[in-house]
Amino acid sequence: VTANLNAAEMAKGIVNEGRVAVYGVYFDTGKAELKPDSKPALAEMAKMLQQEPKMKVFVVGHTDNQGVPAQNLALSQQRADAVVKALAEGYKIDPKRLSAKGIAAYAPLASNRAEDGRQKNRRVELVEQ
Repeated sequence: VTANLNAAEMAKGIVNEGRVAVYGVYFDTGKAELKPDSKPALAEMAKMLQQEPKMKVFVVGHTDNQGVPAQNLALSQQRADAVVKALAEGYKIDPKRLSAKGIAAYAPLASNRAEDGRQKNRRVELVEQ
């Protein structure tokens, strides 16, 4: 899994590719409450959004393919919602600039056959609106 990106690297990814995968947003298995060690990644997302005041993003939650697809779809939506809430409440990002969407395992970056691939697939992406 790629190292945590800073705000400038996130912005560059969005400008160059229209999206950026953010790692370092942590949840317990099957849960949608952000873990405290997610704060550095959230702070960098917020910093990027503060530096780019006109940018609007989809906050897209991704899971691996373990478990029941319908539950993963609901879980990925709840996790995306949790990130939007944290950015709006904790970092004062205007919620009108953020749209949460969970898409479970429907857009993997790697094979889900092994743990290293599943790790890459469990992510949050910021996608330019």
